[in-house]
Amino acid sequence: MTKIKKYMQGSDGVSRRHIIKGMAVTGTMAAASPLMFNIANAASSNIKVGFPVPLTGPYGSEAKEQANCAQMAIDEFNAGGGLGGRMAELLVRDDKLKSGEAATRTLELIEKDNADFIVGSLSASVQLAVNSVAKDRKKIYVSISQSDAINEAKHFSKYTFHEALNPHMTAGAVGRYVFPKKGKRVAFLIADYAYGHEMARGFKKAGEAFGIEVVAEVKHPLATKDFSPFLPAIQAAKPDVLCLCNFGYDQLNSLKQATNFGMKDQMQMIAPALLYNQRRAGGATAYDGVIGGSNFYWGIEDKTASAKAFNDAYRKIHKGAPPSDYGAYGYSGVAGLLEAVKVAGTADTDAVITALENMKYNKYKGTQYYRKCDHQSVQAVYIVESKPKSQMANEYDVFNVVSVDEPSEKVLRTCDELGLG
Repeated sequence: MTKIKKYMQGSDGVSRRHIIKGMAVTGTMAAASPLMFNIANAASSNIKVGFPVPLTGPYGSEAKEQANCAQMAIDEFNAGGGLGGRMAELLVRDDKLKSGEAATRTLELIEKDNADFIVGSLSASVQLAVNSVAKDRKKIYVSISQSDAINEAKHFSKYTFHEALNPHMTAGAVGRYVFPKKGKRVAFLIADYAYGHEMARGFKKAGEAFGIEVVAEVKHPLATKDFSPFLPAIQAAKPDVLCLCNFGYDQLNSLKQATNFGMKDQMQMIAPALLYNQRRAGGATAYDGVIGGSNFYWGIEDKTASAKAFNDAYRKIHKGAPPSDYGAYGYSGVAGLLEAVKVAGTADTDAVITALENMKYNKYKGTQYYRKCDHQSVQAVYIVESKPKSQMANEYDVFNVVSVDEPSEKVLRTCDELGLG
């Protein structure tokens, strides 16, 4: 199985710290063997991709999946000969889902480890800290977590690329599918940080066209375990639809407890980002009938060749299990970046930016491209519905894809709205 590389360790499995220590044992650098110098020089010439993600914390399972899939992209690039024989290396760091920690780790990656590029982050707010450090040091940053703010003029720079869907796209697609079918009285359960608020805004914007009425809006802290203080107010409002604007274990715990409260029989539950890993962890009962949005579901492989190729490569190293949606972000974020390196014929920052701005890429779900004004990846959004256990062919068969929002700049906020007109 592909493993997350340890701190200061390259993709060849040879620790640079160990090499330096080994040289010191001989007495002088000059006394080191030619082989040691060749290994050290090869490591220093690698194309280094820094990868800060929250390996510890409530999003740890998604982060580890992202790192494993990112390593797949590195391995494929290297197996193809790299850039004229120059290999790539993934440097994974734990940002602990904290903005300060993420900024520190990113700074170390750039200044200490000489990372050429930064990819990663799994939080709407934490990625802004990573982006700030990267753009100040003129390094390309490819974000693989949902955020509306990162594309706005306040945070955007020519070095900023957003591989993930954003809340406006995701919630908008789900809202346009659900509101005409399930009703206009809408309640919100919102994780009280940037991701939750941006998702709620996306739903409300989409709902304007259908005349939705917001009947309840309840906020909860990140990493809440007990939702019983928050659910009665929603029940009392008697909504047709409940929008769960949360993520990871917050999504799982709120759904389990809402099911126990009998809320499934009273309203349609929707989650803008309906996660494959959390659906599997939570089980069919808690998620039965929940509708949400996703950047990817492995089941599209029957119609999408790149999905089949990605799934097959992942299955070979994960005992037949398919990849997850957020894992796919890690794969495509790194694979797309390295494709741009090949297109540019160099790892030079400005040349790679030009390549990213002008290329179309297809790594796991069909054609994507970065809109030039804000570097948002234009891509499909999949509307999925969780299957009851009786309909599952196997443990991985958890969703039906009920609709697809095809790639279109029309579903994005305009460049003028972002302050980039």
